[in-house]
Amino acid sequence: MKSMQGSSQAVRSGRRIAGRAQRDHTLDPYQAQQKLSEPTACRQCGAVYHHGRWQWGQKPARAHEDLCPACRRINEGLPAGIVTFHGAVTRQRKDEIIGLARNEENAEKGEHPLNRIANIEDTAEGLVISTTDIHLPRRIGEALKRAFHGKLDMHFDEAGYFVRVDWEPSA
Repeated sequence: MKSMQGSSQAVRSGRRIAGRAQRDHTLDPYQAQQKLSEPTACRQCGAVYHHGRWQWGQKPARAHEDLCPACRRINEGLPAGIVTFHGAVTRQRKDEIIGLARNEENAEKGEHPLNRIANIEDTAEGLVISTTDIHLPRRIGEALKRAFHGKLDMHFDEAGYFVRVDWEPSA
């Protein structure tokens, strides 16, 4: 009888982070396709690309200058996520909602400099917050649902690396 040694091992694919295989089927088109020269500092926000990732810190002497992906998205007006708040409660509690969104941004941005609010706009639909990443909209939407309840819908477009989060008050 032949040995089946190794046949029970799972086929590994994707990159490995913290001991787990990560499959990134969806890639952000604003992320660099090649490693940047280190160190590189964003000339707009001051984030520093060091040890393979963007982080907050002191700009090193002789650092290369470029725009980080978040600043490029903001400048080009092409967000990765949009959160829309509907209903009368949005207008009545606008300052609270914006404060809640800014708190979520600050919590996320401290560790991930590319995760930021790009724009906050008052529209006929309600309040629209655009972000530079796909994770912050979910975080903002869930925080709003915890605070004000209501209905939360999330839609992720893998092909376009874009997330749309809609919140409506309870009927």
